[in-house]
Amino acid sequence: MAAYLSPMAKTKNQNNIDAIETADGGIGIALARVLGILLGRNLAKWRPIMLLAVAVTLISRGVSVIAPLYLEQAINALSDGVQMDEALTAALIFLGLFAGGRFLAIGLRQAGEWLFAPVSQDAQRVMAVDTFRHAQHLSLGFHQTRRTGALNRIIERGTVALDYILRFMSFNIGPTLIELCLVAGVLALTYDAALAVIAVLTVASYAVFTFFMTEWRVRQRRRLNEADTEWRARAVDSMTNFETVKAFAAEDRETGRYNEAIQEYNRHFVVTARSLNLLNTGQEFITNGGLFAMMGFTAWQVAEGQLEIGAIAAVMMLMMNLYRPLGLLGWAWREIKQGAVDLEKLFGLLAMESDVPDSTDAEPLAKPEGHVSFSGVSFAHDGRTAGLQDVSFDVPAGKSVAFVGTSGAGKSTLLKLLFRFYDVDKGQVAVDGRDVRDLKQMSLRSALGLVPQDVVLFNDTIKANIAYAHPEASMDALRNAARRAQLLDFIESLPEGWDTRVGERGLKLSGGEKQRVGIARVILSDPAIIVLDEATSALDSGTEAAVQEALEAASKGRTTLMVAHRLSTVHNADEIIVLQQGQIIERGTHGALLASGGEYAEMWKRQSQDAKAVEHVG
Repeated sequence: MAAYLSPMAKTKNQNNIDAIETADGGIGIALARVLGILLGRNLAKWRPIMLLAVAVTLISRGVSVIAPLYLEQAINALSDGVQMDEALTAALIFLGLFAGGRFLAIGLRQAGEWLFAPVSQDAQRVMAVDTFRHAQHLSLGFHQTRRTGALNRIIERGTVALDYILRFMSFNIGPTLIELCLVAGVLALTYDAALAVIAVLTVASYAVFTFFMTEWRVRQRRRLNEADTEWRARAVDSMTNFETVKAFAAEDRETGRYNEAIQEYNRHFVVTARSLNLLNTGQEFITNGGLFAMMGFTAWQVAEGQLEIGAIAAVMMLMMNLYRPLGLLGWAWREIKQGAVDLEKLFGLLAMESDVPDSTDAEPLAKPEGHVSFSGVSFAHDGRTAGLQDVSFDVPAGKSVAFVGTSGAGKSTLLKLLFRFYDVDKGQVAVDGRDVRDLKQMSLRSALGLVPQDVVLFNDTIKANIAYAHPEASMDALRNAARRAQLLDFIESLPEGWDTRVGERGLKLSGGEKQRVGIARVILSDPAIIVLDEATSALDSGTEAAVQEALEAASKGRTTLMVAHRLSTVHNADEIIVLQQGQIIERGTHGALLASGGEYAEMWKRQSQDAKAVEHVG
């Protein structure tokens, strides 16, 4: 048997989505991770397209450097003093080459982006799906404290940032640096080395200024993101819990909290927007200063007779062509840096590990029979000093056991340990004689069928909600499950029948109808073990009787574990276990426990008196 560490002894992950420790937001790490996605197995089919897109883009940059030289030749042809017809013909030829080169440069650049579009979209899909899958497989503790709006926003912002980084890596940063080298080479070899030095110094100054300004803006962007996440998460929280809001007449209070969140976001947005204005102004000052120096030096060279007049136009066009991607380079740097910030929490989420992982040698639970046993189990939730203490019991396959006791006695915790939502601190939970920690969780839970107190339904059709347990089930199987759950007549009486939508969380159905949908879903899954967690406690007595009958039919021949507050629903169990403060204080059949005159007998007496009082009042 493998050795297991208590979860209390392990280093716990921070499950709260608002407090995920962010990964290093450095651009180098962000680029490395994005490159890893591009080179990953999921995008292997796109690699020829990636290479072609980058090659086309690089060719476009080379053509954009050559094109201004034709403009120079056209101007020189008109100013060389040759016959007008010959000069005009030569000028038109060179101008045609100049215009064609510019068009080809832009066209090839657009072709590169056209080729890369499906690659970028597929990379976003891979990132979003991987993150969603990872979040789905995190432990129950994470999902109990998550904020749905915040989680969705992290995935959304992260995938958008991925798109920015992919595009700028492929079409801006690398190609622009190559173009700068080409321009510097042309300036040094064709005109004067001083022009190449000015061009490089201009670009270097631009890059340094952009770097420091962007670092300042990144801190502002991080605060803006936090305010944005809080605003959207607050809206989702309020809208999701609208029943509670209305019940406490808190509409105005929630509106006020929403307004405060937007105001905080607006304040950070204004600061961020103004810093962008300052950045753009500084960049324009540097680029125009460099252009003035280039043009002034070239004009001096022309005046000295070192260069022809056409050189002024060529140098100007070279620098303007360089400034166009350089301007985008500044924007690309900002977006990549800000994208790294946006990716921080997404990478932090991906770095989280489940508190309850499958062991490396875990095996599937094949052909489950339904034998359940707890041996010396102790467990306490985080933040609680009390919990289950040395609990042991055995439920043979096909038998039923009920857990009763006061609130907080540990009844539902037993069920969570059986599902392995948590790991025990001490002892062992076993199914068919095998420790649940040695089993793959998906196979374990496939052998369990849960009917909770509040059945959660998706905003979909009744058919889809019942079939959620077995999406490939035939219509006959669905009808059989609904009939055994005493739901078929109700479904067929509806105008849209099986295609009736149940609304958000099933709010269009009554409590009893929701419970019977949950029962039908469990019947369809055909589990070896049925788990009933206060499955009828929220229902009125009339509905409870119908649902209880459906539960008894569903449980026939299966191992059944029941948690119940109403003792009348469990008196037929093969064994009843009474819990108090995490310990078993009584156990036995209904008749034996009544005869013993202990805690169970007192609970039965109180509930019987309460029922009689209700009948008398009625």
